[in-house]
Amino acid sequence: MRIGLTFDLKSEYLKEGYSLEETAEFDRDSTIEGIENALQSLGYATDRIGHVRQLAGRLVKGDRWDLVFNISEGLHGIGREAQVPCLLDAYNIPYTFSDPMVLSLTLHKGMTKRVIRDAGLNTPAFFVVQTEADILNDNLEFPLFIKPVAEGTGKGISGRSRVNSSQKLHAVCREMLRQYPGGLLVEEFLPGREFTVGITGTGTKSRSVGIMEIVYEKDSASGIYSLETKANYEELVSYSVPEDTVRDACTDLAIQAWNILGCRDGGRVDIRYDRHGKPSFIEVNPLAGLDVVHSDLPILAYRNGYTYEQLIGEIMDSALERNNRHPGS
Repeated sequence: MRIGLTFDLKSEYLKEGYSLEETAEFDRDSTIEGIENALQSLGYATDRIGHVRQLAGRLVKGDRWDLVFNISEGLHGIGREAQVPCLLDAYNIPYTFSDPMVLSLTLHKGMTKRVIRDAGLNTPAFFVVQTEADILNDNLEFPLFIKPVAEGTGKGISGRSRVNSSQKLHAVCREMLRQYPGGLLVEEFLPGREFTVGITGTGTKSRSVGIMEIVYEKDSASGIYSLETKANYEELVSYSVPEDTVRDACTDLAIQAWNILGCRDGGRVDIRYDRHGKPSFIEVNPLAGLDVVHSDLPILAYRNGYTYEQLIGEIMDSALERNNRHPGS
């Protein structure tokens, strides 16, 4: 079976002049090598395609694949993560992970939380800021937490994100809107323990591959899983597998959120305990990082007894089953 690989390579975009922050969500060369090696060890033939424009060129030339392993994040627009799936749908080529609707929805944290809230799952109270006129605080309790509404990998999150007064809320929102004009999410800060749950599968066959707690070290002054913290996780955070009662509560919430949102094949759900001691949905990552060494999903899988090849294998099994494909077909 011939598997295409679609991705955005950090090194290519850096050569084109994009900044480290602009390329924060893109993949290292080692990530692509790791996925390719795992797929080959599972018996698949692989073909590196690249980003969406490279995919478009290959499709026009007539190239086709039995399935595409898609981890492309895209570069521009709220639908950037959906660009490769849209193109593959147009050519009726199956692919791993979620469809265009899910990827567009979940990139927007405010829209995602509206769906989660309306489904009755626990998530902190929030509002979305598109302009300065939207900076309100009618019913939310301080401290509040501010982050870009449509960014990942901790982009835009730092010590300034947590605010304790209306004056600080307005000042930080005005400052962040200049940097992230696409909008901000403001929500009540969750003071409790923080976890991420790894999931593989789709629908009724979704299952947890493990959970890990994110514990901030003393040198991590903000206690926030920011871009800087993630880049220096070996010094600033430690990871552990929590007790069974916490694992079960977080896993139940994560699986519910995963299926309500329609996510597929593999990814992560981030959870933090609220002031009442209940697990609360933060966000979902349906295109979770898959670097063999540095990404949260593989790290938590290792800590729960998985090998990298087993993780990639479960993702592939889910995608193939959804599309009625078999490795030997």
